[in-house]
Amino acid sequence: MSDTGVTWLTQDAFDRLTAELEQLSVEGRTEIAKKIEAAREEGDLKENGGYHAAKEEQGKIEARIRVLTQLLRNATVGDAPESHGIVEPGTVVTAKIQGEESVFLIGNREMAGGSDIDVYSEASPLGTAIIGLGIGDSKSYIAPNGRSISVEILKVETYQP
Repeated sequence: MSDTGVTWLTQDAFDRLTAELEQLSVEGRTEIAKKIEAAREEGDLKENGGYHAAKEEQGKIEARIRVLTQLLRNATVGDAPESHGIVEPGTVVTAKIQGEESVFLIGNREMAGGSDIDVYSEASPLGTAIIGLGIGDSKSYIAPNGRSISVEILKVETYQP
């Protein structure tokens, strides 16, 4: 599950993202094409704010389609891994980071859907540092700002969406 480029997703997250991809690929593209055509008919494209806004929106839609396509192509779909007290993608971790207790999910932010739980990628500096650690383990890692951050694993639980 922690293979590079492979993301673990619950069935619910996979279904939700598949539906979003379908909506963007069909309705989203059709709708933005109509907006671009309507703006084009207004005349001079250099000073046409509506045209430029529609083209920017088209770029965002196409970027999201690419992200979703790649994510879903490389997804491992199933139940959350059963927690055995070891940090792995798909587990909820309670950790003391620089003395402050924090609870978060290790994985892809798309997994959490509408949940308000913080999510850290397994490829993030924090994720990379703690993958494979067990309850009671401590480690320091270097944050992107160059500071050394200490983290202690207090609890590892199975993710319950």
